[in-house]
Amino acid sequence: MSTSTQAAPAATPPTAGAPLPSSPGRTGPAGRSWRESLVGYAFVSPNLVLLVLFLFVPLVSAILMSFQDVSSFGPSSWVGIDNYRRLLSEDVFWRTLTNTLVFTLATVPTSIAIGLVLAVLLDTAVPARTVLRTIIFVPIVISGLVVALIGLLMFDEGVGMLNGMLAAVGIDDARWQTDGTLAMVSVVVMTVWTRVGFAMVIYLAALQDVPREIHEAAQVDGAGAVQRFWWVTVPMLSAPTFFLVVMNIIWSFQVFDIVYVMTGGGPGNDTEMLVTYAYDQGFGPTRDFGYGSTIGVVIFLLTLVVVVLRLHRERREARSGGVR
Repeated sequence: MSTSTQAAPAATPPTAGAPLPSSPGRTGPAGRSWRESLVGYAFVSPNLVLLVLFLFVPLVSAILMSFQDVSSFGPSSWVGIDNYRRLLSEDVFWRTLTNTLVFTLATVPTSIAIGLVLAVLLDTAVPARTVLRTIIFVPIVISGLVVALIGLLMFDEGVGMLNGMLAAVGIDDARWQTDGTLAMVSVVVMTVWTRVGFAMVIYLAALQDVPREIHEAAQVDGAGAVQRFWWVTVPMLSAPTFFLVVMNIIWSFQVFDIVYVMTGGGPGNDTEMLVTYAYDQGFGPTRDFGYGSTIGVVIFLLTLVVVVLRLHRERREARSGGVR
């Protein structure tokens, strides 16, 4: 009986660039990727929880409620699209939609134009420009309710400051709260006052990216100050302008506190907006939560259209390499 001994194969050192053999204590690329994903989800989970609780759950609940008859007492019942049929057949809804569009057309270009002019002026060597910037920006950081109360003190027909000033120069009192047009003007003025500071800050930041060489070249070619502003500065501010337009449109469709405090939607329905109308229907005397949710869904869809337009523009700019 013969015995033979076989020598164990010699361990060969790993070559450079070759993958390491798997071992019990080591994880592969898939394991590392899974672990990194888990860490990422752990970081964003608090925000995801807040978004789900305070955004997605109320949004889905409002959409479902818009197809139901829901009141303060008694069970709710499914009514299909009856709330939407009622919405489209009511004159008050079309009046509030028109008021909201008029309010948007009045506030958006005005606040952006004034903000641009202030930014250009305060971008130069104006004395005390830091103090002026702060004063102009203050209304954006104070409560909308406080702004509305200030507007009420200014435009009140009985004790308002503006009527007092008109009386001092011998002009009859203006009916800021009983005339529909003047009531809308008072709301627009106070809203523009709160938004000018935000537009100014955005434009001040954007003006720092406008090359001085282009202005100097245009000046050498004989362009005046107004021509340089219109043909050089304004085109190079198209991106922040589009951002301000989108944000101001969204804010206009969400306006509530200033209108509710200053005019309450009156006189009649002359200053009633979509949001104040939804609030009155949902939390007013009728407590019609289903119909109020229907108006809220309409506001959401209108706002969504604006957001989609903004995203479409951003993707188009990204595909073109940021060239505007």
